[in-house]
Amino acid sequence: MPKTIVLSLGGSLICPSDFDFDFLEKLNQIIEKYAKKEYKFVIICGGGKLARTFQEITSKSSKLSNEELDWLGIHATKINAYLVKSMFGNMAENFVVSNPTQKISFKKNILIASGWKPGWSTDYDAVLLAKNFKVMEVINMSNIDYVYDKDPKKFKGSKKIEKLKWQNYLKMTGTKWKAGMNVPFDPIAAKEAQKSKIRVHIIGKNLGNFEKLLNDKPFKGTTID
Repeated sequence: MPKTIVLSLGGSLICPSDFDFDFLEKLNQIIEKYAKKEYKFVIICGGGKLARTFQEITSKSSKLSNEELDWLGIHATKINAYLVKSMFGNMAENFVVSNPTQKISFKKNILIASGWKPGWSTDYDAVLLAKNFKVMEVINMSNIDYVYDKDPKKFKGSKKIEKLKWQNYLKMTGTKWKAGMNVPFDPIAAKEAQKSKIRVHIIGKNLGNFEKLLNDKPFKGTTID
C-alpha cells in the first residue's frame, strides 16, 4: 500500500507577495519524485497574500463580517489550489477537493485541495482530510520553521520548541479563529487534531528538511501531538 502524506501547504509559500514559481517548481520536483516511489500526496493549499489582499481591498469599501472575510480567503485558496494542480499535470487528479469530508475516489498519486467553509483555515481541512484517509500525521509547511514560546518577530530571545502537546499549544494560541489569523496552526484545527489523536509537524520552507521528514530522518521543526 502506498504511504499517504497529507501536506498543509501555507499560502505564504505559494504567494508570499507574488506567486513564488521558483519554490513551487522545486516542491513539484520533490513531490513527483516521491509520488513515483509508491507515495501518495494530499496537498491542501492556503490563501497567503492573495487572500489578505482580497480581504484588505474589500474591507476598505465596506464593513464585512468575519464570515464574509473568510469566504474571500476561501476563494483565494481555490485559485492557489488550481495553480498548484496545474504544475503537476497528469500526475494529479483533474479536480480540486473543497469538501474534505466527502467520499473521494483517489486514483492518481497527487490530490489537491482548497478551503471549504468559513470558521477555520485550511489547516482544519488538512486534519479532516487526514481523518478521511485514515492518516495519523499532517505536515504543515509554511514560513514558520518552529513553534516558539513567544512571537520571534516581536520578542528577542524567544525560544523554539521541538516537541509540544496539543493542550499546551492551545494555551499559547487560544481556542478561537479569526479570519486572516497568523499562528503556526489554526486553533480550530488544533482542537480537532487533539481530539482525533493526529500528530502535526510544523516545518518551514526548506525542501531538504521536508525530504528528511518524508524519509523519517531527523528534521528541523516542531512536532505537536
